[in-house]
Amino acid sequence: MRAFVDLLDRLSLTASRNAKLTLVRDYLATTPDPDRGWALAALTGDLSFSAAKPAFIRKAVEERMDAVLFRWSYDYVGDLAETVALVWPTRPGANREPELSEVVDALAGATRPEVQRLIEGWLDALTDPTARWALLKLMTGGLRVGVSSRLAKQACADLGGVAIGEVEEVWHALHAPYEDLFAWLEGHGDRPSPNAPGRFRPVMLAQAIDEAVDFGRLAPADYAAEWKWDGIRIQAVSEQGIRRLYSRTGDDISAVFPDVVEALDFEGALDGELLVRREGVVAPFGDLQQRLNRKTVDAKMLRAFPAAIRAYDVLALEGEDLRTLTFTERRARLEALVAQLSDPRIDLSPLQPFETWSELADLRADPPPGDPQIAEGLMLKHLTSIYEAGRPKGPWFKWKRDPFLIDAVLMYAQRGHGKRSSFYSDYTFGVWTIAPEGERVLTPVGKAYFGFTDAELKQIDKFVRDNTIERFGPVRSVRAEPHKGLVFEVAFEGLQRSPRHKSGVAMRFPRISRLRWDKPPGEADELSTLERMLDQMERR
Repeated sequence: MRAFVDLLDRLSLTASRNAKLTLVRDYLATTPDPDRGWALAALTGDLSFSAAKPAFIRKAVEERMDAVLFRWSYDYVGDLAETVALVWPTRPGANREPELSEVVDALAGATRPEVQRLIEGWLDALTDPTARWALLKLMTGGLRVGVSSRLAKQACADLGGVAIGEVEEVWHALHAPYEDLFAWLEGHGDRPSPNAPGRFRPVMLAQAIDEAVDFGRLAPADYAAEWKWDGIRIQAVSEQGIRRLYSRTGDDISAVFPDVVEALDFEGALDGELLVRREGVVAPFGDLQQRLNRKTVDAKMLRAFPAAIRAYDVLALEGEDLRTLTFTERRARLEALVAQLSDPRIDLSPLQPFETWSELADLRADPPPGDPQIAEGLMLKHLTSIYEAGRPKGPWFKWKRDPFLIDAVLMYAQRGHGKRSSFYSDYTFGVWTIAPEGERVLTPVGKAYFGFTDAELKQIDKFVRDNTIERFGPVRSVRAEPHKGLVFEVAFEGLQRSPRHKSGVAMRFPRISRLRWDKPPGEADELSTLERMLDQMERR
């Protein structure tokens, strides 16, 4: 357990991706089975315990200390694991620290009444807050140490000196604690079979195009163009009776989209975009978001937010791997397949004819009415490109639309997590509107926690601390008056109506574009500006 604790602690304090990669790889190289396998499962999100609920953790700590004091502490810290780790009153005579595999085995077989006893015994045995924090993060599944599933798989690939695509090819045939995976990577076992039916194939990704450089060296006749749809990238697989829907990272999301899975009446694997579509018209991303991050979906939601696939590539068909064919060849096979299916829940992403880059730029800037208005921009794909896992330079490019910009005023700030735990790094910002009494007031319109440098973070943090007017646990309300406050230039990808928000609008992917120290808050934008932007989007 101690090695796992040290790993999580160092990961939470490490900003660099390469440094995190090294930490995970070294841990996997030096930690014996099965502990390293369980740690890998935790890092990739493949480890969960149905009986270990946050409620049991709260109950355990409230039996050891004053419940009101705990709630105040939790309110201030803002994270359950961090709070309990700091305030837990240990009892003398506790057992030795448990091994990681012991914790996993015990939780896997524990009933709900047994969980609280286990929690108490382990927390007593772990004598320092960092170890208690790591244990609780493991139990609840919310590690939040800046390690994605792909980064963890990359660490495995580095350990074995293989390409990450090779690891991803076999991943869905593996099960924690992955002893067969490590045996192969360390050279004393065969590679696990990648031929499991219904498996996920590593996806091909696009590079962002550099308009100033790339267009001068690329020939328009060598590329096909299609819209970059504003949904989520998926892979739809139907093989030997097994039907699955995967996210771009390989997460199985089939349970939340049974209507789409039902439409997978073919033998092979498709690459495409998951969208909500009503009567053939693509809905805004916010509609799709209603179904994401759920465990189940009821009949009412299926009717209200009908999902569909807009297909743009085919990876396998009738047992044949098509990824080594050219894009042109795969496209012909895809068009024939979609025509054969004749199912409204699966349609084809149309190619956009063009002859010059300037002609394509005009199309990107002014999309025609209909579905293209929902698109994020354009995709460019080389006609001879094979389907290559990862993000190779040159075959595919993404050319996103320019973001929308507004000036908004910082209203609230919340402390971050990990390396940002000592900074106020999560910001709520607002724009001006007229209250019923006729007074000009700020209304929150969004939140953002990225887009600024580390140096700018320190500047904002100092401003928050120097201008706090109220505190609500980990949240601070800051001075935001016409002549005193901090203005953010906020970039975002789109707007949609939202009855859940006081302002009535919700932003798509907001981030801090610039700090406007030069601008008085009173000159920031008004809610009417956002409403006009939304009206224009809807009229397109």
